[in-house]
Amino acid sequence: MTAPDLTELRARAELWLAQDPDPETRAELSALLDAAAEPLNNTAEPLSNEAKPLDGGAELRDRFGTRLAFGTAGLRGELGAGPNRMNRVTVMRAAAGLAARLPAGSGVVIGFDARHNSRRFAEDTAAVVTGAGLRAWLMPEPLPTPVLAFAVRHLGAAAGVMVTASHNPPRDNGYKVYWSDGAQIVPPVDREISEAIDAVGRVDGLPLGEGWTVLGDEIVEAYLDALGVLPVADADGLKVAYTPMHGVGRDVLLRTFERAGIPAPAVVAEQAEPDPDFPTVAFPNPEEPGAMDLVLALAARTGADLVIANDPDADRLALAVPTRDGGWRALTGDEVGGLLAEHVLRHTSGDDRLVVTTIVSSSLLGAIARGHGVRFAETLTGFKWIMKAEGRLVFGYEEALGYSVGAEGGVIVHDKDGVSAAVAAASLTSEARAQGRSLLDLLDDQARRYGLHATAQLSIRVDDLSLITDAMARLRAEPPKEVAGRPVDAVDDLAQGVDGLPPTDGLRFRLDGARVVVRPSGTEPKLKCYLEVVAPAGDDVDAARARAAADLAALREAFAGLLA
Repeated sequence: MTAPDLTELRARAELWLAQDPDPETRAELSALLDAAAEPLNNTAEPLSNEAKPLDGGAELRDRFGTRLAFGTAGLRGELGAGPNRMNRVTVMRAAAGLAARLPAGSGVVIGFDARHNSRRFAEDTAAVVTGAGLRAWLMPEPLPTPVLAFAVRHLGAAAGVMVTASHNPPRDNGYKVYWSDGAQIVPPVDREISEAIDAVGRVDGLPLGEGWTVLGDEIVEAYLDALGVLPVADADGLKVAYTPMHGVGRDVLLRTFERAGIPAPAVVAEQAEPDPDFPTVAFPNPEEPGAMDLVLALAARTGADLVIANDPDADRLALAVPTRDGGWRALTGDEVGGLLAEHVLRHTSGDDRLVVTTIVSSSLLGAIARGHGVRFAETLTGFKWIMKAEGRLVFGYEEALGYSVGAEGGVIVHDKDGVSAAVAAASLTSEARAQGRSLLDLLDDQARRYGLHATAQLSIRVDDLSLITDAMARLRAEPPKEVAGRPVDAVDDLAQGVDGLPPTDGLRFRLDGARVVVRPSGTEPKLKCYLEVVAPAGDDVDAARARAAADLAALREAFAGLLA
């Protein structure tokens, strides 16, 4: 297909401008059109970034040469004018497509975080949904994503929308869609909604309603009541340091802790209030280097037993614990997953219990399931797939800091929930503390019982997405026979469908005592490698961990070379 020329791009932009209800993006697009109509100012001297003229043609090509694709994560992208940006036109089209896919007379519950334009996008969605003859419930204020996921089932809605970009940079926003089961959509629903979006005409011709219901605090109270079934140990004297990472988790987490009888955590003052600019972190993701520096400093000052961090929409949870030498250690997502899994299994009963994780997470959960005599399943990457596993799911997790904890009746929220997971983590820490032990001791116990499962990641960011395609093609055509001194026993092409899973772009290398999964990121221009080494811990767990760390470093270096 021939790329559109500047004339075609200008025509698309003019049509967009004519229907855009947002004065800010209209002004932005008008400036781009003006810049595209004028030749660039070519000067003999190089210009500073501040003085560099706007390349209107390049901007139009980026914004109107393609569009944000609606998929199983909904929409996510940079704010701005045009179909390849998050804006009111994009959101209204998505809302109209969703409404067209829903049964007549059904309802949609809509939540939003504190990012730029989140409330406006949520209100636009409510207007489009009610204009289409459906019922809409709007959250009363910026709230965590798990509250929205809970509300879908609680209210009997046909679908839910959460306006959030989770832990993306400040310039981004997103649009996450849930189905009636309270879980994120999966194929073919995503494709059907996308096709309905394609059929939407100009948004200035959409009928808009005004009769949506703005929920009150009762929806938060219902969520807190639901979490009341979680087992909580006596937490008297427990000291927790917490950061909501400039997001919306603080108030709900504080109320949850109070209900559970957990002492209120010390909160990082600089990150306590919602702030869409995330001024104290380069990237508002607890996994990123430096993101937890402030909460670790607070923990040191207060003598905390546990450090808890949520990402900005509070669906993820990160933990750090004091070390024996007086420092701090951030736990990996897989380590937290293993600890919380056993915590849930100790407080539930029945051989029909099901625990689930993804194919890129540690194989430890399978070993734990066998040890407890319960069912285990692996799914494709993403919580949307975890929640589709059939059975009495009491715990699900993915290595990217996502956890859904449950009780006898199963998981409470059908998505990852950083608030309920924080309650479980605090309770587990209290149980260990009452026995004079720590979470690090519990990790050592698991290593001795199930073998040491050490994991790490390699992420390669690219500017040209074709580099990812080329690297995957090379690995498929000529897979290595040996990596870092370990023979490759088997290579599973996940695109062919493996172990009954739907096809996905990825390769799984089974090595002697190790496993590596290579796949393109679903949300970022990255190629990701998930590395795992499994070995007996022996009597000296610290020495086993040191050996495993060296082995992981060797695997990381080897795959960095293979993918270069």
